[in-house]
Amino acid sequence: MISLCIDIGNTQTKVAVFNNSEITDFCIIESASHSKIVKILDDKHVEAAIISSVSNIPEGLIKTLQPRLAWFGVLNHTMPLPIDNLYQTKETLGNDRLAAVVGAHYLNPSDTILVIDAGTAITYDIINAKGQYLGGNISPGIAMRYNALHHFTAKLPQLQLAPDFALFGKTTVEAITSGVQQGILMEVDGTINLFRQSFPDLKVLFTGGDAKYFDTKLKNAIFVVSNLVMIGLNRILFHNVKQTN
Repeated sequence: MISLCIDIGNTQTKVAVFNNSEITDFCIIESASHSKIVKILDDKHVEAAIISSVSNIPEGLIKTLQPRLAWFGVLNHTMPLPIDNLYQTKETLGNDRLAAVVGAHYLNPSDTILVIDAGTAITYDIINAKGQYLGGNISPGIAMRYNALHHFTAKLPQLQLAPDFALFGKTTVEAITSGVQQGILMEVDGTINLFRQSFPDLKVLFTGGDAKYFDTKLKNAIFVVSNLVMIGLNRILFHNVKQTN
């Protein structure tokens, strides 16, 4: 089956086409453009589609897609899942967090996994080998930390992610860079170590826009899966399509 997964995030919209479980096409568009998505539907002969969004989905997009597909769904807290969601406030759980743990369990069904999504925020989510999503943590991302230092102070400059940093800064720019990036690496390593106290055989999967930055800088061994959310969305789609057949 040819399926389409659409992930509408805080800053961009990601679109992936799957042939069963394999990604055949992937692109990023600035907004949920009706014309671009419809063109993908037509060109790739898409049969089913799922949308995930951090905010409200344009109603026009739903009306455009639904009549063109054999199955269409919008991910929310009531949609059936191929995992057991033990989160207590399911209606407040971010769709990207949910899709990421579904994708992680699909790729590693015998492992307890900590999924770390390094994007606008850094999220830490745990799913065990039984397929039970247990919950997680949310922390500010790299850009958010830089933005906060600039926004909430009178003189600190606006900076962004740097490839490297010194142990300590000899200038204000160096001090901010070292403070933000050294601090976030210590947080991530410390969180992994803390989770390992309860889950000794923990496997760590990293995803998100800033994932590659952490790949070689952490003390803990991690695995980067760039399209983990999309993989999870596709598994949720397949799970629901099978239930309707």
